[in-house]
Amino acid sequence: MVSASGRDQTKFYNMSLEERHAWLQRTQNLDSQTISVLSGVNGLKIEQADHMIENVIGTFSLPLGIAHNFIVNGREVLIPMVLEEPSVVASASYMAKLARSSGGFFAHTTAPEMIAQIQVIDLDEVHTARLKILEAKQDLLDRASKVDPVLSKYGGGPRDIEVRVMDDSSIGPFLVVHLIFDVRDAMGANAVNTAAETLAPQIETLTGGKVHLRILTNLADRRLARARVTILKDKLAFGDFSADEVRDGIIAAWAFAAVDPYRAATHNKGIMNAIDPIVIATGNDWRAVEAGAHAYAARTGKYTSLTTWAKDKDGNLLGTIEMPMAVGTVGGATRVHPTAKAALSLMKVENAQQLAEIIVSAGLAQNLAALRALATEGIQRGHMSLHARQVAITAGAEKEEISKLAAQLAQEKNVRVERAQEILAEWRK
Repeated sequence: MVSASGRDQTKFYNMSLEERHAWLQRTQNLDSQTISVLSGVNGLKIEQADHMIENVIGTFSLPLGIAHNFIVNGREVLIPMVLEEPSVVASASYMAKLARSSGGFFAHTTAPEMIAQIQVIDLDEVHTARLKILEAKQDLLDRASKVDPVLSKYGGGPRDIEVRVMDDSSIGPFLVVHLIFDVRDAMGANAVNTAAETLAPQIETLTGGKVHLRILTNLADRRLARARVTILKDKLAFGDFSADEVRDGIIAAWAFAAVDPYRAATHNKGIMNAIDPIVIATGNDWRAVEAGAHAYAARTGKYTSLTTWAKDKDGNLLGTIEMPMAVGTVGGATRVHPTAKAALSLMKVENAQQLAEIIVSAGLAQNLAALRALATEGIQRGHMSLHARQVAITAGAEKEEISKLAAQLAQEKNVRVERAQEILAEWRK
């Protein structure tokens, strides 16, 4: 049986759905209602969905899996992931298992500060207008602090105002005002957008210009999440590959992404393979997180890797990740969607910063898994063996046939629907 720490991923994988639910309820102290939500029995109802977006006609389901073996800042955590792509949950879990002997993942975040942008156009003279806004900074901050009394009660609210002079040949010089806003445990979009709207009339009066756009930026580079991991050298060797070979191959693969944007795009997509599923599972905005990640990767003017990989003096593998992480544990779909609430309960997160730390740790683990596969046996071997199950189902396999057919397709290295149909036809003669 799987231990309470969730270390034995293989045995969990081999459990039936009912056994997995029972294990979660027993080891994670989850009540039966939470289990029923996670299992999809009492998930999002169409009546609830009808109040979330427009023109609702139904709901759409994706698989919800759990990544095991993670230790983040000394705490065992089971990580819910919602996605359709095979191999991600298994590979992230296995990398987390390799990290356990060195303490797992160590993560931290900066303050949960979001940025609202206010564009000011039609100015007589931009530099004078900029100084007028800065002179009125405290008054503007005081006004913005009244936007969300609940947020202020918990220590959030406006922190600073910055003003940049911009120029474009089509409209000439203009100003961009950045309102820095601490959103605490919220994602923060509504709070910062409302604050920007609130300040617009006063900024127009101060500058004599016209406030045009006023909206948050998803390049949340003041709200960063960072994680690091050490993989001990003796954990790296497998099969015919030596530890040095695996470690150096991972570093060389990362170096490719660090200097080439074509490779970096796929490299970072692999990171997001683990990040997006957790953001989705917790009811957060994965589109905002994706936009922030890729913009941050290009912040120097050249698109590059969100991670780094190197070795220490003892030959161990060292990995780091740093990226914006605008996620919340209050407000929005996070508290409306029953499965999102259950996912947060499963992880036992206490605030948005803790959630962000878990998310980037999973992203770093998945990046390691992809680089390890690419640098050794190739990405397709593990991925295609899991993809074979989907192909088997597509071909019409049922019940016990699915695993048997998937195994044969993987063994033949011919994971194609046409071949799967041929095998099924032979079996069923």
